[in-house]
Amino acid sequence: MRNDVPDPVPLAQALIRCRSVTPADDGALEVLQAALAPLGFACERLRFGEVENLFAVRGAGGPHLMFAGHTDVVPPGATGWTADPFGGEVRDGLLYGRGATDMKGGVAAWVTAVTDVLARRPDLPGTLSLLITGDEEGPATDGTVKVLDWLADRKKIPDCCVVGEPTSKVVLGDTIKVGRRGSLNATLVVHGTQGHSAYPQRADNPIHRLVRVLAALTATPLDQGSDFFEPTTLQITSIDVGNPATNVIPPSATARLNIRFNDLHTEASLTAHLRAALERDAPQHDLAVVCSGESFLTQPGPFVAALERAVLAETGQAAKLDTGGGTSDARFIARHCPVAELGAVGATMHKADESTPVAELRALTRLYARVIKEVLG
Repeated sequence: MRNDVPDPVPLAQALIRCRSVTPADDGALEVLQAALAPLGFACERLRFGEVENLFAVRGAGGPHLMFAGHTDVVPPGATGWTADPFGGEVRDGLLYGRGATDMKGGVAAWVTAVTDVLARRPDLPGTLSLLITGDEEGPATDGTVKVLDWLADRKKIPDCCVVGEPTSKVVLGDTIKVGRRGSLNATLVVHGTQGHSAYPQRADNPIHRLVRVLAALTATPLDQGSDFFEPTTLQITSIDVGNPATNVIPPSATARLNIRFNDLHTEASLTAHLRAALERDAPQHDLAVVCSGESFLTQPGPFVAALERAVLAETGQAAKLDTGGGTSDARFIARHCPVAELGAVGATMHKADESTPVAELRALTRLYARVIKEVLG
C-alpha cells in the first residue's frame, strides 16, 4: 500500500464549498473541469433542463473505463451541524460538509487517483472518462440518463463503469455493489357505491374491498430471494379515504405501496400481479404504476474480478459482492455496460455533520488508482 499519492482533500474541500443542492451547480463542475483539463481530458458541459452535467474523456481505443458520480447534494437541514455544511472544514481528522461522503469526496478521490496514475504512466493505454451529473439526488431525469443517451448517439459508451457511491458498510472496500433492486410505486384506487352506513346493503363499501386486496398482496412473500438478491419486499405506504363523516360509506378508497424487487421480477410482471389481485376483489378500480428503475445485476467476470483484486491489494480483505440498498444512477448505466459501485463508508451520508475521515479519503484515492491500473493494465 502506497502513501505517496497526491492529497485529495483540497479538491474535496473546493467541491464542498459549492452550494450545489439539486439542481444547482454553483461552480462545482467548473472546479472539476479546471482539475481535468490540464490532465488532457476533453470536457463537454451538457445542460438538460435545469441540470448541468459534465462528460470528460482522455485517450482512445479500448478498454474504456468510465467513472460516474454526482456533485449535487441534498439540503443540509436546519439543525444539528457543528460545522458549516458548505465550509469544507477539517477537524480532528474528519472532513466535514454536505457531500463529504455522498459523494464529492469520492469524486475528488477519483480525480486525484487519475492525476497520480497519469503522472506515473502518461502513456496509459485505453480510454478514461468521467460522467458527473447534478441530478442524482433529485428526479434523475436530466442527468446521467440523458448523458448516456448523448453518448450512445455518438458511439462513446464505455466498456465498463465504476460508480463512486459510498457503498462500503464498515470499512473501506468491504462491499462492492454489483446490482440494485428495482423500485416500483403503485397507487390503487378502488371504487364502490356511496351510501348510509346504517344501510350497507344499499351501498358497496370500497374500503372493505381495498382491505381484502391489500391483505391478499401482503399475505404471501413474493419470493425467497435469488443468488445475488434478498427477497422482494412489498410495503403499504398509505391508505386514504378522505371521509369527514362517520356515517357515510365513501365512494372510493386509495392505497399506495412501494415494491423493492429483485431479478425475479420486472415492472410488467409486478403490474400484472397487482392487477390480478384487484380484479379478484375490486373489479372497479384504477391502477397507476411508476417504476423508477428495474433491478440489474453485473455478473462476476473480468471487470468485477479487477475490482476485487484492487480491493484485496489495497485493503487486504475480500470484498463482498452485494445488491442491497436503494437505487442509484447505476440503474441507468447497467442498460449500456457492466457497472459496479465502489466507494467510501456511507455512515454519515445525508446526516447533519456529514463527514469522512481524511485518512479514508486518501485510502480511497489509492484504491481508485489501483482500480484504474487493474482495468486498463
